[in-house]
Amino acid sequence: MLYGNITDVPGIKVGNIEDMIAMTGCSVVIVEDGAVCGVDVRGSAPGTRETDLLNPIHMVNKVHAITLSGGSAFGLAAADGVMQYLEEQGIGLDVGVAKVPIVPSAVLFDLAVGSEKVRPDQKMGYQAAKKAEKGLFPQGNFGAGCGATVGKITGMKQCMKGGLGSASMQLGDGIIVGAIVGVNALGDIRHPQSGKILAGPIDPNTNKIIDSLNYIETSLESDISPGMNTTIGVVAANVALTKAEATKVSQVAQNALAKTIYPAHTMLDGDTIFALATGDRTVSVDVIGNMAAKVLEEAIVKAITSAEKIGDIPSYKSYNS
Repeated sequence: MLYGNITDVPGIKVGNIEDMIAMTGCSVVIVEDGAVCGVDVRGSAPGTRETDLLNPIHMVNKVHAITLSGGSAFGLAAADGVMQYLEEQGIGLDVGVAKVPIVPSAVLFDLAVGSEKVRPDQKMGYQAAKKAEKGLFPQGNFGAGCGATVGKITGMKQCMKGGLGSASMQLGDGIIVGAIVGVNALGDIRHPQSGKILAGPIDPNTNKIIDSLNYIETSLESDISPGMNTTIGVVAANVALTKAEATKVSQVAQNALAKTIYPAHTMLDGDTIFALATGDRTVSVDVIGNMAAKVLEEAIVKAITSAEKIGDIPSYKSYNS
C-alpha cells in the first residue's frame, strides 16, 4: 500500500531548503549510519558528483547522504555544505586522521526560472542537512523541486510547473520502500495507470496540453538547449544489498520514469536515480527493484499534483481549477 514519504524507511532523514524568490533549492537525504548505494544515470545531459565511486568495482561501500539540487552544475556546491554538517556531527568514512562524509549528488536545471544568479551553494546545503529529520515534509515547490518545470519540448514559454515528490510503501515483514524525486522533465507527465497527461507543454492557441510524443513525430527540432531538464531522485529500502544489487535496483527504478515521463532519458535530460539499502535483511532484488519503481511512480505523480503555479507558469492545480 502506498502512503507517506521516504523517511518512513528506517535510517532515512530528509531536509529541504529553498529560495522562493530566486526559485531554487535543494533536498538532502541523510543516512547517519551509512548505507550501501547504487546509481543509474540514464539521461544524456547529467550533472553529478561522486557517482564514479558507486561503481561496484570501487572501494567505498557506504554513503552518508545524497544531495538533490537545483542550480544546474553550480548546484553541486550544495554538497560541500552537507559534508561540512556531517563532519561536525562526526559522520563519515573513517580514514584515520578524519571522517570523510561520502555525499553523491545530482542536479537539475532551474536557472531559467526565478533568478539565474542565485543557486544552491554550500550555505544552502548546510541548512538543508541541518533541517533533516523524519516525518512529513512539504512537496511540490520545495527543496530541489522549487524551480522545477516540465513540458518544455516546445519551449519554456509553454511549460508547466514540476516539483518535489515523495512516497513510500510497506511490504510484508516490515520491509519499507520509499522514494523522493525532483521532476524537471523535457516531456509531459502522465498518470502511470490511466495514461492521462497531468502536465506538459500548453498550446497558447487552444490552452490544451500538447502530447509531446505527437509533437516529436511531426517536428524534427526542439527549442530547448541541452541540460535544461532532468529528473533526479532516490529510492531506498530497509534491506541488505551489495553495491551491484543496489545498482540494479536503481536501474529497475528508472522504469518509473519510462512509465510517467514522455519522452524520458533523452539527450536533453540528465535523469539520475540513486538507490539506498539501510537494513540487514536479504530480499529479492527483483522485488525491491520493482517496488522501488512503483513507489517512484507515485512520487512523480505527487510532485506534479502538489506543485503550485509560479508567475506565468501554470501548475496541475491551477490548470485544472
